[in-house]
Amino acid sequence: MSKSKINITLDKDLIEYAKIYAEEQRTSVSEIFTQFILSLKRVKEGDPTEVILSDPDFEKSLLETISRIRSGKVKWLSYREIF
Repeated sequence: MSKSKINITLDKDLIEYAKIYAEEQRTSVSEIFTQFILSLKRVKEGDPTEVILSDPDFEKSLLETISRIRSGKVKWLSYREIF
């Protein structure tokens, strides 16, 4: 998918928070906004994954897993190692 730029205006403290959050999550501010907008789109379109993602326990588990992957704490295994 091709990308384009968008300009938005936010309070300075919110911009700083977004930058810090992105750095802590090892992602970009752009990706944060992308995921937020996609989440809005799923809700509006009634995407069934929203039901799964809205479960607080699943969301917590997913965020913990993402955090472990980004921090390098996950050991990747080959298919043969698993089976």
